Amino acid sequence: MKSVELKAFRVALLALRSRLRDDVSTMASTALPKNGSAATSALSGMPTLMADVGSDGYEQEFTLSLMANEEGTLDLIAQALERIRTKRYGTCEECGGVIAKKRLEALPFAAFCIRCAEKQEHGFAHRPGQPR
Repeated sequence: MKSVELKAFRVALLALRSRLRDDVSTMASTALPKNGSAATSALSGMPTLMADVGSDGYEQEFTLSLMANEEGTLDLIAQALERIRTKRYGTCEECGGVIAKKRLEALPFAAFCIRCAEKQEHGFAHRPGQPR
């Protein structure tokens, strides 16, 4: 891959990483109650409805799930940036073939070509420590 293309992908990955970090921070401040917030509502004198407690719990659990997903994507971005640094970006981690530029444009942190990604989704990919 050309140096100019690598630089463009690096910039895209850094921008995506920045956006996701901001999203995770926002979700964390929303999902994780501040110290004393539960006590404040208890002291307000307003009755707490069980439905509200259930809804709040569901929303918190959902947001924490989204945060975990975003953290996973941040890990994939870090790995892609490392592949750029080590000049392995755009090469499939499974077969060593070229990852299509269109795929990288759609998913800049992709580590596998389409064929190997499909195999992995169906459980046919090589796993480290297993014979090929």
